[in-house]
Amino acid sequence: MTAELNVVGIGNAIVDVITQTTDAFLGENSLDKNSMRLIDTAEAEALYAKMGPGMEMSGGSAGNTMAGIAMLGGKGAFIGKVANDQLGRVYRHDIEAVGSRFVTTDLTDGTATGRCLILVTPDAARTMNTYLGAAVRLTPEDIDPALIASAQVTYMEGYLWDPPAAKEAFLKAAAAAHGAGREVSLSLSDAFCVNRHLDSFRDLVAGHVDVLFANEAEITALYGTDFDQAVQAVRGQVAVAALTRSEKGAVIVTPEEIVTVPAAPVAKVVDTTGAGDLFASGFLYGYTRGRDMAACGRMGALCAAEIISHYGARSQADLAQLVAGV
Repeated sequence: MTAELNVVGIGNAIVDVITQTTDAFLGENSLDKNSMRLIDTAEAEALYAKMGPGMEMSGGSAGNTMAGIAMLGGKGAFIGKVANDQLGRVYRHDIEAVGSRFVTTDLTDGTATGRCLILVTPDAARTMNTYLGAAVRLTPEDIDPALIASAQVTYMEGYLWDPPAAKEAFLKAAAAAHGAGREVSLSLSDAFCVNRHLDSFRDLVAGHVDVLFANEAEITALYGTDFDQAVQAVRGQVAVAALTRSEKGAVIVTPEEIVTVPAAPVAKVVDTTGAGDLFASGFLYGYTRGRDMAACGRMGALCAAEIISHYGARSQADLAQLVAGV
C-alpha cells in the first residue's frame, strides 16, 4: 500500500534555548560536558538566570529530524506535547512553518511547554539541561493508529523511554506501524539514556526496531563493548543500523553489508546541536525513496555537516539542493 507520508516522528516537543559559555561555567555549576540531563522547574529557572544571552527555537530530537525531512522536501507529521502557552504556540508555528504537520492537542492544565537549556563551549560541544514540562505528558491517546499507518516509517527518540505514559505511547505506535506493514525507527538519543534503560533498550531494539540510529557512545553503551564489537552485535538485530562517529563519518550496518560513509567537510564546527537529528533527516529522506545505504549515509552526512556549521538545529541552507546531487 502506498504511504501518504514518508515519516511520522514522535518525540519530546522542546524549545531549545542556546547560549555560548565556557568550560569554567560548566565546572562552576557541576555540569557534565557534552551530556544531557533532566532538570526540574526550579533548576531550569535558576540555570536560565545564570546563562548569557541566547537564541530560542523549537527543537527536541525527533522534532529537529522532522523539520529536516520537511526542508528536504519530504512529507511528514510530528507527534509531541506542548502546552497552550507562548512557547507552545511558538513551537507549533515553527514546526508547521517548515512544512511538517503537527497533530497533537495542547495540554491545558497549567504545565509549561518544555525547554532545553543548551550550553555551547568554544570547542562546539553542547551540554543540555532539559526541563520536559508538557512533553512528558504524551500518552497513548495522542497516538492515532491511522496516522501511523499512513507513513512509511515511524521515527521515535529514545528520550521517550523515560516517562511511563510516553513509553506506552511509543509501544502503541510501534505496534500500529508493524500492524500496517510499515517500519519503526529509533534514535538511542544519549548514552546516559541508554544506561538508564539498558535491558529494556536491548529488548526494544531486538523486538520492535527496524532502523536504528546511534552514535558511537550510544551503541557501545548498548552492548557494553568497543565499537567494532558493537557493529557485529547489532548486525541482524535490526534491518538497518546507522551509526555515526563524528569526524570519522558513519557506518551503515545491515545483515548483508557494512558501508562506511565519510563525514562531509565542514569549514568550522560551531555547534554540534542537532547533528545526529539532521543525519537522521537525510538518511530517512533517502531511505524512504529507496536509495541505497551509501546514498542514504551521504545525505545524512551532508545534512549533519550543514547543521554543525552554525548555531541551532534549523538549517540555514537549502537542504533539498544540498543533497540533490547524491
